[in-house]
Amino acid sequence: MRTYNEKISIYHGMVSTIAVNLASNYFPIFAISILGATNYQVGLISSLPPLVALMMTIPAAILLNRLELQKKTVAMSVLWARMMFLLLACVVFIHSSYQAWIFLIIVALMNVPGTISNIGWQTLISGMIKENRRGAFFSDRNRLLTIVGMITTLIIGVVMKSQTHHAWAYQILFVIAFLFGLLEVFYLMKHREEPQIKQDQKKSSMDWSIFQDRGYKWFLITALCFNFTWQMAWGLFNIYNVKYVHATILWISIFSVANQLVQIFSFPLWKKWAEQRSNTLMLVWVAVGMATAPVLNILSTNVYYITFVSMTSGFFVSGTTLLLFNLLLEQSPEEKRTYCITTYNVLLSFVAFIAPQIGIWFLEISNMRISMEICTILRGISAFVFFLMYVKFMRNKRSTKMFSSKKASPSS
Repeated sequence: MRTYNEKISIYHGMVSTIAVNLASNYFPIFAISILGATNYQVGLISSLPPLVALMMTIPAAILLNRLELQKKTVAMSVLWARMMFLLLACVVFIHSSYQAWIFLIIVALMNVPGTISNIGWQTLISGMIKENRRGAFFSDRNRLLTIVGMITTLIIGVVMKSQTHHAWAYQILFVIAFLFGLLEVFYLMKHREEPQIKQDQKKSSMDWSIFQDRGYKWFLITALCFNFTWQMAWGLFNIYNVKYVHATILWISIFSVANQLVQIFSFPLWKKWAEQRSNTLMLVWVAVGMATAPVLNILSTNVYYITFVSMTSGFFVSGTTLLLFNLLLEQSPEEKRTYCITTYNVLLSFVAFIAPQIGIWFLEISNMRISMEICTILRGISAFVFFLMYVKFMRNKRSTKMFSSKKASPSS
């Protein structure tokens, strides 16, 4: 039986997924096909948002930490972010060679309110969902949202299949995305939020003691290594699909649907395996699986083959989505959770800004094949780092058990 907030969170997630799928999924093909963006500019589609998030995360966390109720602030931030979709629809009316740059500026600015809403939602939902229900809830939620995203993407692909080079098609998508953004705000406001307990002493903007927590430190190291190697290939995939595979809106949609279809069925598997073996061990296998995607992708430009690779990739993407967030909450001390989430987001934003640019740099100095192969090698290394974390945790667990048993045994 789901609680009220769990139900509302799922409804909110559904309309949010639709809004994102209607717009963000088609940013790269819009930039290349309509605005004539260069490889460097395509890379910036992935890099600029996290750069803005990097600058905004700490101010956003300070703001949210000082609020007794965060719901309204989060909802208004979502509203401002979604209003940017209307500006994107107007970019094609600017008759100049700066269209692509203006598009990138709007995409970047979208992440000013977007950062506030992202951090606010993470802290908001972590307080609303009990720890013993998180694994099952987020698994079910992610699966339902993936189904919604898949259906949305498939409909877009079929309806817009012959409109890849028509600007009005993208304008319609951006406007509809804004309307679903309004529904996001509506459902966010329907959550029932408990006021944060006000403390007598003023909260500091940062609690550096979080770095003394061994589990959280290990999580940061491994998660950031993995995210760096994962996001390095994002710009490369976009360029490969549009410029090498010559994918249309329909095929871009099919690639996404294939990926999401497998995610739907694999979320429960990752949840089950994580409960049996631990989030950390499962992330080793996730990283190994993610390492195969870049090198498999470049074996052929056949759209049916790329669809198959997208399906295999979806199996491991679902694990990434579920396990990383669960491990973040698991390794963050409850009384310092906001600081832990904030720090992770700051560092993640820095990684997300640098990584796609390095991927594009490899492309500029070599070629697509070499760049993808490098991504595969580095992703494999990140799997090894997760394995080291797992070994470390298991040793600590055994040491704690031995110490407890010695303490419990009677003295001779």
